Amino acid sequence: MRIWVDADACPGVIKEIIFRAAERCRIETTLVANQMLRTPPSKYIRAIQVAHGFDVADAHIVAQAAPGDLVVTADIPLAALVIERGAQALNPRGELYTTATIRERLNLRDFMEGLRAAGIETGGPAAFSQADRQAFANQLDRLLARLAR
Repeated sequence: MRIWVDADACPGVIKEIIFRAAERCRIETTLVANQMLRTPPSKYIRAIQVAHGFDVADAHIVAQAAPGDLVVTADIPLAALVIERGAQALNPRGELYTTATIRERLNLRDFMEGLRAAGIETGGPAAFSQADRQAFANQLDRLLARLAR
């Protein structure tokens, strides 16, 4: 198993949780972004800078993710693509996307996008909270514990 992080929009506190987990569990972890990222010195953690452009980082992750890998992303279309490839997708707020839930999430995303395109103010996501951070850490621990078995 490898961990892939859609790092452009991933909160710093979530990256820190991932870094600690990568070291603790000795799991190869790759952050992918279209900007330079600093990572702690580790043989398990690396960052890849891809070219600027729409969905370039997503395309790299989809091309590299393999069955059993974990992708950390808030990007619902990216989550759908990696799930199709047999990887798991975890939202930085702790929601594990599954084949059973991803279609509903895509439909809701498309609906909200349609509202925004029509000029309706939909607001953005709630501010990232301590509860979100804890939910992510708990879900990541459950996934890694399942892997260890």
